[in-house]
Amino acid sequence: MKFHIAQSIEILRNTPSTIRALLQDVSNDWINSNYGENTFSPFDIVGHLIHGERTDWMPRARIILEHGESRPFDPFDRYAMYEVSKGKTIAELLDTFETLRQASIEALQRLNLTEAQLDLRGTHPELGPATLRNLLATWVVHDLNHIAQMAKAMAHQYRDQVGPWLEYASILRR
Repeated sequence: MKFHIAQSIEILRNTPSTIRALLQDVSNDWINSNYGENTFSPFDIVGHLIHGERTDWMPRARIILEHGESRPFDPFDRYAMYEVSKGKTIAELLDTFETLRQASIEALQRLNLTEAQLDLRGTHPELGPATLRNLLATWVVHDLNHIAQMAKAMAHQYRDQVGPWLEYASILRR
């Protein structure tokens, strides 16, 4: 599938409601559990997505548009949510994510990006050169990856309860 901003926005726009549908009105056991050492819970993931809205996707797009490869992206702290989300409820995080994402989509649409602009390059501090198109496509994949990760964390809570169906439950395999 070829990258198109309009199709990307379809996913980016739906991510907050998809996550809300999965996590709203469920017990903390679902929200705060992960699937093993060094994995995120759904609560952690929503905090991580919030941090990305504030410091990653649109800020990096602006760096590409304003500086190209001459200024590397600021490093992204993938674990900042542990501190930033402390003391918050999942409802607060969901509301914050929805508000920030809406603002990000509006900012992206206001850019009215051309094909030439999508081919502009920036510099990732670890991965090297990347185009604006790469960044925006990764934003969509990042959302989908974390939706799957939430489902995996939640499914894992019944891993020992599914009995022989474990054989068919690919989401429970590591």
